[in-house]
Amino acid sequence: MTMPVLRNRAARHVFLARHGLAGRPSGPGKGADLKSVIDDLGFVQLDSVNTFARAHDLILWSRRQQYRPRALQHLLHRDRQVFEHWTHDAAIIPMESFAHWRLRFARDAVRMEERWQEWRRGDFMGKIDAVLRRISDHGCCTSGQVGEDESRGSGGWWDWHPSKTALEYLWRSGQVSVVRRDGFTKVYDLTERVIPAEHLDRRHDPGETIDWCCAGALDRLGFATSGELAAFWDHLTPGEAKAWCAAALADGRVIEVDVEGIDGKLRRSFAWPDVMDDISDPMPRLRILSPFDPALRDRKRAERLFGFHYRIEIFVPEAKRKYGYYVFPVMEGDRMIGRIDMKRDDGVLAVRAFWPEKGVRMGTGRMRALEQVLERAAVFGGCESVSYVEGWLR
Repeated sequence: MTMPVLRNRAARHVFLARHGLAGRPSGPGKGADLKSVIDDLGFVQLDSVNTFARAHDLILWSRRQQYRPRALQHLLHRDRQVFEHWTHDAAIIPMESFAHWRLRFARDAVRMEERWQEWRRGDFMGKIDAVLRRISDHGCCTSGQVGEDESRGSGGWWDWHPSKTALEYLWRSGQVSVVRRDGFTKVYDLTERVIPAEHLDRRHDPGETIDWCCAGALDRLGFATSGELAAFWDHLTPGEAKAWCAAALADGRVIEVDVEGIDGKLRRSFAWPDVMDDISDPMPRLRILSPFDPALRDRKRAERLFGFHYRIEIFVPEAKRKYGYYVFPVMEGDRMIGRIDMKRDDGVLAVRAFWPEKGVRMGTGRMRALEQVLERAAVFGGCESVSYVEGWLR
């Protein structure tokens, strides 16, 4: 039997549709509409860098131009429609997924107990009951409010004092949850006070969670290797995802396809049987994306599909940076057309540089489209105007 081939253009269209980047970014961007966006994505990564907008806010704005950060805070803190925990990084996750996080809680607890005693001071295990009792008796707290009498050493995550390490253990193992953030500081409370009972009381066996993880990842990726499925939520081992793929293939639940990269090379992947049905072109709209956008999180996949090589240069010495401290990818339709260096500066959105990708011509129409999206970005970012540094178009 001839292996079906998903050509590069079609693969990009499938991938972008699954990531909410194919249609109009319309909708109220709050309440049930915002929750539906997060449901579709599976999770939204959090990040503290705020040169223009925090990563999670820009991810949501790229899909709903009416979105404003307060709407996410309402879902998290007031409505309890989402919760905060860990995938490959800190993330906002639909509340319906909470029961499947119990496998992650159990596995993280074992890993931390085995490894953190050497990494983060061995006496943190002795502080767990004390920290838990403090929260139970006195209410929610931040990491800065525990262990006030303990030495913090030289600082940094690797030198947390024992009580802060115990608090992190309690969160990662699911015993406490983030009830809100003050600024970007996490505030913790007992999980039973944060997670609604209908989700708190639900249980799944490991097999159910493995199936949920793999099927959910494939829904959102469109096509994937077993390794990409394992990495999506960062819950599973490669062996568990590989076994799921083998069983699903044997049952006819999934098929194998060869996915064409932008360089013409084929990559064997798994997909749902209807992956090639109803593939439509995305809108030729220009969008500014977060460096942590779900469509770009897997840098290798983005490079294979779009030919777009991206690295964050925050930790690169300024003299060695190719682009800038924190530049934003720019997408138009189904292709990456460049990256832009911009930041909020005293009420102005300051555009310092735009680098078109090789082969991209910045004609009058495309320039106007870029200027228009920057004007909308300024409004979103609370800026009164946009300014352009001389020579910004590189």
